Amino acid sequence: MTSSTTDFLGTAQRVIRREAEALGMLADGLDGAFTSAVEMILQAEGRVIVSGMGKSGHVARKIAATLASTGTPAQFVHPAEASHGDLGMVMKGDVALVLSNSGETPELADIIAHTRRFGIPLIGVAGRADSTLLRQSDVALVLPAAPEACETGIVPTTSTTMTLALGDALAIALMEHRAFTPDQFRVFHPGGKLGARLARVRDLMHADAPLINHDAPMSEALLIMSARGFGVVGVTDGEGYLQGIITDGDLRRHMAGLLDLSAGDVMTAAPRTIGPEALAEKAVRIMNERKITCLFVVDPEGSQTAIGLLHIHDCLRAGLA
Repeated sequence: MTSSTTDFLGTAQRVIRREAEALGMLADGLDGAFTSAVEMILQAEGRVIVSGMGKSGHVARKIAATLASTGTPAQFVHPAEASHGDLGMVMKGDVALVLSNSGETPELADIIAHTRRFGIPLIGVAGRADSTLLRQSDVALVLPAAPEACETGIVPTTSTTMTLALGDALAIALMEHRAFTPDQFRVFHPGGKLGARLARVRDLMHADAPLINHDAPMSEALLIMSARGFGVVGVTDGEGYLQGIITDGDLRRHMAGLLDLSAGDVMTAAPRTIGPEALAEKAVRIMNERKITCLFVVDPEGSQTAIGLLHIHDCLRAGLA
């Protein structure tokens, strides 16, 4: 379907470019107040209480969630609900991050007054430096005077995009200062695709890997392969170090007189392995690149002692494609 009167693509491009320009203005306009805001949050013994009304409230919820997932305890408090008892959630030791494009949102009055009464540090984010919110704030983060993306200039678009980006900037600055690691990130993201991508090999591997000594007859190797159901068996030397691997392909290549051979005769030497602390996503990439279905997991100290087996099906069940 087409329209002769509306250029939808042109509208979309104009909106995105206008918001991108506003983000550039925001980045260029950051000053010491941003550093002060980060330092204030770092000094807080409690949580970051994020609040805002309307569209700013939706952005505040997202900022609180991003902070909480990256190592900064945070909670969203609805300003209207705060006026009816939820102010009890805002306590000494916390720091408040309050959002309002105009800085004059009436529903914010009680939460602002509460922070002033109890000496709770207040970081304000608004588009007017002389607004009530920013005049009352200990740290004022002023949004640049960028036009909204709509032609009427009344729909919160550019302003909410800048506020959201400013919240992301705070979260990442705090995260990098704390040297927040992927392992810590995974603690807060145990489920879904993200949790799967951050899983370690040790989380998914089978600790009882199918192994056989290199001198063992192939009849024994076949029994282990059939019983374990992985389609492979690892071959070790006299000291238990992984020497090779026997797969279905190896069986086919040595079909003639197979039962007269030893595991060492049939194995493929120096198989690809992985350490237990590697990301499971890396293991999947290796298996896909080499067109194999499993990897033996070896001692991280470099001894090549097999301590487990990771099969592609384990990764698929965990949500890794």
